[in-house]
Amino acid sequence: MDWLFFFEVVLAGIGGGALYALAGIAFVIIYKATRVVNLAIGEMLMMGAYFFLTFFAILELPLWAAVVLALVSGAALGGVIERLAIRPMLGEDPISVFMVTVGLGSIMVGLVEIIWTADQRRLPEFMPSEPIFLGEAFISSKVFYGFLIALALVILVVCIFRYWRGGVALRATASDQGAAYAMGINVPRVFSLAWVAAAALATVAGIVVGAIGGLSSSMGVFGLSVLVVVIVGGLDSVVGAMAAGLLIGVLEALAGAFLGGEYKLLTTFIVLVVVLMLRPYGLFGTREIERL
Repeated sequence: MDWLFFFEVVLAGIGGGALYALAGIAFVIIYKATRVVNLAIGEMLMMGAYFFLTFFAILELPLWAAVVLALVSGAALGGVIERLAIRPMLGEDPISVFMVTVGLGSIMVGLVEIIWTADQRRLPEFMPSEPIFLGEAFISSKVFYGFLIALALVILVVCIFRYWRGGVALRATASDQGAAYAMGINVPRVFSLAWVAAAALATVAGIVVGAIGGLSSSMGVFGLSVLVVVIVGGLDSVVGAMAAGLLIGVLEALAGAFLGGEYKLLTTFIVLVVVLMLRPYGLFGTREIERL
């Protein structure tokens, strides 16, 4: 075996897995706070990428301004979705809320095709393009810097959950909504905060994914792999999203390199089936016990 090539593939998988982890954390934040399975996370990621395209490539704003405005726009989209589509559904059958997110994803795809057309777009280069070498192993500069961005945001999210008052409120609401109400926490506001924060994270992931692979109205398919990641890691586990993101990223890279690109999704879903058979609540998910 060519161990150098194997190492390069693993590095590429870790880079891609970090983006899965980042988007997975956005999914988990929403689920932990509201118990909503948001199948539109891929489309939210896509919208964030197109917001950045508009500000950076079309309006030709400076990079920092384009990033800030894309984040604000993505976060605002998350807040609007929560307020207009999700909050009225709270207390309804979970499958109904789930189907609302499916519909929202289709609406966002339609908006992208109407506003930006269905043609694939390329973002102007905004990351350093010098080759990156770890020892003798080569790694794409976009994948490398995308990994660093994802890693920095994951650390930031963990710190926010641990130390910021809003993060503590999110954790409290996720643990017990009734107790959170009793302690004076504004639970509806926490719901909005969860959607806004998750949409902002999805926007960053969308920008990086768009920089690596380009933009199109089919970017939402990325959300399918993210869904697999959070199910494997555990729907309510931030640690699980990080671990499963890296695991799925590496396995997909290895399958694509040694078996062929058509085996990447097959490998992902084999892992999903095996994990669900052994641990139906995911590798790090909370095991819920129901008493009759």
